[in-house]
Amino acid sequence: MNKSRCDWCGDDPLYVSYHDHEWGVPIFEDKLLFEFLILETFQAGLSWITILRKRENFRLAFDDFDYVKIAQYDDMKYEELLVNPGIIRNKLKIKSAISNAKLFMEIQKEHGSFSSYFWGFTKNKTIVNKWEQMNEVPATTTLSDTISKALKKRGFKFVGSTVIYAYMQAVGMVNDHINSCFRFQETQSLKQ
Repeated sequence: MNKSRCDWCGDDPLYVSYHDHEWGVPIFEDKLLFEFLILETFQAGLSWITILRKRENFRLAFDDFDYVKIAQYDDMKYEELLVNPGIIRNKLKIKSAISNAKLFMEIQKEHGSFSSYFWGFTKNKTIVNKWEQMNEVPATTTLSDTISKALKKRGFKFVGSTVIYAYMQAVGMVNDHINSCFRFQETQSLKQ
């Protein structure tokens, strides 16, 4: 029997797997939150499937998304990333990954974890939307505007409201699976 899904994932096996197992699952672990932050910032202006297809390359190139190591990248490592054909070779995005890693750790020092800071915007709760169709799902919200401004004020780059809303969806801060999608109920029942 075919499961009803959000139509954005189409029938690409990689997209379907991401939709069925990751998208919208609440993430509270800093390492994973950082991974998704890096991937979302590189996705800016591109399609998410492009990023998913390069995810393992990103993992290898960026030391398994170890923000402590990334924060210490020097010019040699930066140059190495610039010529890596397996990732998105955008100078500004690569630089932002390094500076965002440093800022990520500053938030950890201030708040005990990035998770505490980030999830504090919703008091550790997932916002559950009840969309009938994908065209109802917004690209930004007042909350994504607020979080984007807060991160930009701290110096983060490539964290516009659209990127932040996509991030909120990916890490389960919002449940934007449409009502008829089998994952809508499943992600609701996940432990928060």
